[in-house]
Amino acid sequence: MKLTVLGCHGPYPPPGGACSGYLLREGECNLLIDCGNGVLSRLQEHMEYYKLDAVLLSHLHPDHISDIMIMRYALAMAENKGLRRGPLKLYAPLEPGEEFERLPYKNIYSVEPLAAEQPIKIGPFFIQTRATVHAVPGLAMSIQSSSGTLVYSGDTEFFEGLEKFVSGADLFLCEANFQEQDLLNNPANHLSASQAAMVAASAGAKRLLLTHHHPDRDRKVSITEAQKHYPAVEMAVEGETYIVGSSVE
Repeated sequence: MKLTVLGCHGPYPPPGGACSGYLLREGECNLLIDCGNGVLSRLQEHMEYYKLDAVLLSHLHPDHISDIMIMRYALAMAENKGLRRGPLKLYAPLEPGEEFERLPYKNIYSVEPLAAEQPIKIGPFFIQTRATVHAVPGLAMSIQSSSGTLVYSGDTEFFEGLEKFVSGADLFLCEANFQEQDLLNNPANHLSASQAAMVAASAGAKRLLLTHHHPDRDRKVSITEAQKHYPAVEMAVEGETYIVGSSVE
């Protein structure tokens, strides 16, 4: 299983950066997880966008879905050229309702509601979901295949049961929008780097990859704070590909 980071910033990107978007591939299956600002452009550096098999949206905030509104035009043109036939499966939470209702576009997307505790199968991937604690309904995802398990936190603050959901992950892709200084103000909706590291350590995750970097915060501080609890922590880098478990081609 290969995870390529297309975008890893939030709630907005720095110059030259992109918001949340992750390409997961195994064999001939191409799965896109979140599709924020800049992701469609980055996706095309790695594959032909019209060969996507499905898109999963963790929640309906713009920094995770904005390029869905642009991709529909590209897919429509690809269909007109005969490069793609049939709608692209798009899985997303039902709320906020007004955002969910904006997702369908002609026959380009086949939009499917995605709820917590709702298992789905896409190609070689078996996906389980867990509700997170965020400003809008969100989902963490555990994505398993014969080669390994990826757990993606989505956007969330700490909640009881997160460690259990992450338990045994080969790679834990976890948001870390905050730093310890931020926690002094009791912020909601996001994790700090140190909290992400504590969850990874408690869950026995084999690797921790921090994402959802705030463009105004020094990454070196996040790494230092996380290493107190999980020494081998890594920061997600746009354009990099990470092997989850064993690579199966």
